[in-house]
Amino acid sequence: MNRQPRRLLVTADDFGIGPETTRGILELGAMGAITSTVMLVNSPYAEEAVAQWKRTHSTLEIGWHPCLTMDRPVLSAEQVPSLVDVQGKFYSLGKFLFRLMRGYVRDTELYAELSAQYRRYVDLMGTVPLNVNGHHHVHIFGPVRRALLELMQHQYPLPYLRRVQEPWRTLWSVPGIRLKRCLLSSMGSRSAFEQAKAEYPGAEWLLGITDPPYFEANDFFIRWLNKAPGAVVELMCHPVHDDVTLLGRDATPANGQRERRVHEWYRLLSPGFLEAVRANGFEMARAGELVQVDHSREQRAA
Repeated sequence: MNRQPRRLLVTADDFGIGPETTRGILELGAMGAITSTVMLVNSPYAEEAVAQWKRTHSTLEIGWHPCLTMDRPVLSAEQVPSLVDVQGKFYSLGKFLFRLMRGYVRDTELYAELSAQYRRYVDLMGTVPLNVNGHHHVHIFGPVRRALLELMQHQYPLPYLRRVQEPWRTLWSVPGIRLKRCLLSSMGSRSAFEQAKAEYPGAEWLLGITDPPYFEANDFFIRWLNKAPGAVVELMCHPVHDDVTLLGRDATPANGQRERRVHEWYRLLSPGFLEAVRANGFEMARAGELVQVDHSREQRAA
């Protein structure tokens, strides 16, 4: 009896964050190493990224990467004062979470900014997003999640929304920031329950969260694939060519995040990556295909 193929969504986050990131992601898409990407519409490089996607006649699926922790909001600072610092920029992740947990972030401003980013995505792409996940996983935190679910509840079809939950098998066998991964998976599991309850499609498990040093290993992504259970799995990645525009925005000269992304680009092109995909029974899938599968199930159930 033939075994049912497993589905693997390989999502490159941060499309449009900088020119070299965009170029690297589009190249990986053309080579079949990734299936989807998600765009930071508030990035100053977003419009050019879409233009480059069109110029290259790329068929790579582009989703939406809601952002509340980098660059400036789409709305003016005066419209969302609880989300920005004195320079009118979003707070860093740590400061944003501190303010969110202390109740300093206004729900109305969260909804307004996310709505503005959603509209900008539609304006840039000419369609609604079928793949959505928050920059720095902010969509797993209650106020942000509730705003997003409310915002997109009338979209047809509902988009694939990343479920930030990792299987214990990979947590213990793949090294790197295990405490952070445990915390994210714990919060993400609660969020995934709410997302599923609201009928948003998503994968069973998320792979790929770790810290910079571990990306230097040639078999980094392969180790995840070899250990991952589940019929529908997402592998997140942040591949780039060396992109100096990240400095002072999403990386510093000392934290290794810029170099880590370059390592990821090469890891996805290592000879064993696609071989490991096949060897573990995976079939590469777009988020849009998973949405359609989920939607067809809903129709049959009705």
